[in-house]
Amino acid sequence: MPLSAEREAEIASLSARYGSPRRIVVALPSNTFDPLAKTDRIGEVCMVVRRTDGCLVLGRKTFYPPGTYRLLTGGIDHGEPIEAALLRETYEETGLDVVVRRFLGILDYLVVPGREETSSEKEFYTFAFLLDEVGGVLECLDEHENHEDFRCVLPQELPAIADMLEHVADQIDEEIGGSWRHWGIFRAAVHRVVFDALQENTE
Repeated sequence: MPLSAEREAEIASLSARYGSPRRIVVALPSNTFDPLAKTDRIGEVCMVVRRTDGCLVLGRKTFYPPGTYRLLTGGIDHGEPIEAALLRETYEETGLDVVVRRFLGILDYLVVPGREETSSEKEFYTFAFLLDEVGGVLECLDEHENHEDFRCVLPQELPAIADMLEHVADQIDEEIGGSWRHWGIFRAAVHRVVFDALQENTE
């Protein structure tokens, strides 16, 4: 289903404040893994947290394949404003005080017809924002996140992170309810969109 009129109005307001985001449709081979299979959210925010040295924060969870790090994301509850979810999730997952700098992108994920037996009617969205660190200590405050480690990278490293995610070894895992390879293809997309958006010198 497309975004509601209320969500589109919210996006227009955020765009007026933080800049117009890139809007990308991403074709996926499957949607039978978390978080795409979850019903408790309409999508997620991607928190592109920029530290004072210009590096971006990546994270990994305890059950991720070895060496796998990615940009941080967090779910948007039904009826929750996008910006409220962004600030809530950023604090819960990083413990940092931040200011929102740019609205970087909106990714709309759709299953490629004929490549998966499940329906593609349930769409999922990622809303990516650039945030600057202004205080706090980098630590995950949400014990339910299964957080294991942070890593900070330069913006120009994002395409390599995307390549790594796209080539995660294929394995079915109950932790995500599906294929790590499909998950990796899904997760890689926002890294490429963020990289492209950051090349635009709009600040």
